Amino acid sequence: MAEISVIIPTFNRAGRIEKAVESVLAQDYKDFELIVVDDGSEDDTLEILKNYPEVRVLPQERQGVSAARNHGVNAGAGALIAFLDSDDLWLPSKLRVQAEFFNTNPDVLICQTGETWIRRGKRVNPRNRHEKPSGQVFERSLDLCLVSPSAVMMRRSLFEAMGGFDESLPACEDYDLWLRIGCRHPVHLIDEPLVIKHGGHEDQLSAMPGLDRHRIASLVKLLENEPLTASQRAAAAAVLLKKCRIYANGCAKRNRMEEAEFYRALALRYENEPPQNQAKKENNPP
Repeated sequence: MAEISVIIPTFNRAGRIEKAVESVLAQDYKDFELIVVDDGSEDDTLEILKNYPEVRVLPQERQGVSAARNHGVNAGAGALIAFLDSDDLWLPSKLRVQAEFFNTNPDVLICQTGETWIRRGKRVNPRNRHEKPSGQVFERSLDLCLVSPSAVMMRRSLFEAMGGFDESLPACEDYDLWLRIGCRHPVHLIDEPLVIKHGGHEDQLSAMPGLDRHRIASLVKLLENEPLTASQRAAAAAVLLKKCRIYANGCAKRNRMEEAEFYRALALRYENEPPQNQAKKENNPP
């Protein structure tokens, strides 16, 4: 039984999947299984994957990246789980460095590595606001997702306890999971750029319009369902209010008035929440 289950979700990535797979197979740490979940590709992705008999390929009807990742995890057996997006690459020492970190720190549940960013074929330097924290990441990650799927490794027990990725979210599913984890547990950073993260291409989920709508949905879930501390709750509510107002203003400019009113009302709902209700929810987590 492999120690690490590596999960690659993919959809119509015939031009990229080969390099992603080969970056995993080139790891200098070999105690892993590689599972690629094809989420209903209509190009040559599945044909290309036939060239890799050592890779377990799981085709499924189009269900989205959350379902694909969850399917891969459920099919695997490793006590540790690592994800790689099919447009990203790993350096050869990525799995070894993280496996050693877990072995040295048996109480750690999740960690991530640094990244090198490539945008439209050129290396770019992340801005200061993209700098990854280590440890308590929750409040800093509310405005901007600071945990990357391709850089994460976590214990299977944590993934299962959190219920995996939310399959109702077509995007920002990683933002949602990292916040649900981050409000409970530290996310440790191994500050080495062991992932090559590619961006700027049109088929990225992060290029979808209206992404804040999904982040808002995630924040509402947090406020309603998660055992937030008082400071976490205040921070999440503040970001929710800001995102609701920005999104509502954008809807109004596009004459989507009913949608704008919905998000304005949602902002008011949390802005006017009585302090005693906040304390009650904190003291009686679901």
